[in-house]
Amino acid sequence: MTVFFTADTHFGDHRTLNIHRRPFKSVADMDAALIANWNAVVGHDDEVWHLGDVARRAADVPTLLSRLNGRKHLLRGNNDPDETLAAPGWASVGDYAEIAVDERRLVLCHYAFRAWNGQHRGALNLHGHSHGRLKPMPRQFDVGVDPRAFAPVTLSQLIG
Repeated sequence: MTVFFTADTHFGDHRTLNIHRRPFKSVADMDAALIANWNAVVGHDDEVWHLGDVARRAADVPTLLSRLNGRKHLLRGNNDPDETLAAPGWASVGDYAEIAVDERRLVLCHYAFRAWNGQHRGALNLHGHSHGRLKPMPRQFDVGVDPRAFAPVTLSQLIG
């Protein structure tokens, strides 16, 4: 089992095409590419932490989740209503998580932190929300699809 991270998919959201200058001709093209890219790297037995801002319409989330490989966890973003969190298909939902992957402590949230638990003991902060527009800080990574080739990434991909 491999653990992946992603954020800010914004499935079905036409605003992301213009606001974040995504290279797709239409929302349908964007959604198809996001699903194809996800399933190209994530296997059925893998785990994915989605750090928020899943889709424009909560009603679309159950169908989207059924089309995406892996066991999926959601940490709520500012564009995720309660209905998105309640959708069948999430292994867990929350606002914040601390996990370990490959013996590395990770602090996960939709939002980037200035300071986080374990920061000075090697813990990493993985976040979304900024669509690759924040100046990077040491041990902090934006896992959103915009700076990550529109696909989930592994910890080893992030830290090289």
